Amino acid sequence: MSALDDLASYAEAQKTTGLLVIRGGRTVIERNFPLPPGSDAFTAMLVRGTAADGALLEDVASQQKSVIALLAGIAIDRGLLDIGRPVADYIGAGWTKATPEQEPAIAVRHLLEMTSGLSEALTVEAPPGAKFFYNTPAYARLQRVLEAAAGMKLDALTRDWLTGPLGTAEMAWRPRPAELAQSSGNAWSLVTAPRDVAKLGRLVLDGGQAPDGARVISKEQLAAIFTPTPINPAYGRLWWLNNGAWFIDPTTTRHEGPMVPDAPADLVLALGAAGRVLGVIPSLELIVVRLGQQPSDADFRTQFWRRVLAAVDG
Repeated sequence: MSALDDLASYAEAQKTTGLLVIRGGRTVIERNFPLPPGSDAFTAMLVRGTAADGALLEDVASQQKSVIALLAGIAIDRGLLDIGRPVADYIGAGWTKATPEQEPAIAVRHLLEMTSGLSEALTVEAPPGAKFFYNTPAYARLQRVLEAAAGMKLDALTRDWLTGPLGTAEMAWRPRPAELAQSSGNAWSLVTAPRDVAKLGRLVLDGGQAPDGARVISKEQLAAIFTPTPINPAYGRLWWLNNGAWFIDPTTTRHEGPMVPDAPADLVLALGAAGRVLGVIPSLELIVVRLGQQPSDADFRTQFWRRVLAAVDG
């Protein structure tokens, strides 16, 4: 079996719906797999139709966070957002269950770095900046922060600033089903398909420029997104990084070594639940997208990347 066939076979066995690997601008593999039997709950909760190329349009879970990071960087470039200011300056006081004395210490930066010090119930557990905690309900306030800073609705500013220039026609914000909105603490889904996710990777490889050469985000803000935080060296601003000697995962467990040991240190990742991946390796000019359901392999991240790297090296 060739390395490409091994990658495709493994991906399909792990309930992948969309797999796309691009190196140096050339598509190495693109596969859209049919949903296996027993996918009714996934379809009802997370599938929102079919893209023009036949791929599923999916709620890509926490990959949306990395899009919000790009939008925040663009807002900074435009002079609309100061991430050093308190969150309350943008969305008003009382957005947490902190005291009036505690809340002003929580800045926009802390939401971008997952260091707000808040619990998922938005109660105070630690001083801002002192603890990494992967907090989706707190993160979701960034959507309102961007809307307030820009004076535009989230879908409109995303289209004007990002998806329009990139030509990501299938990418849009949509309300989540009530059950998912309640369980996740986030009312909005980012719905998209593999080719559009890959265009976000192309933006990273091109240093913040759109396909036509127009500047979307400055090199400075793009670099800031991928700058490790002292609290978790594998995390920047809502993107995961592979250049740390250790990392704290979303369950707050600390692990020694990089997130993907077999991959180069310059790998950056937009990750979502159920093994959703956008990985970009600038040194290899590589973009990798995987969407779909929860893999059965507990070692999926390592095994998936081993196969990807073997396929592109072959």
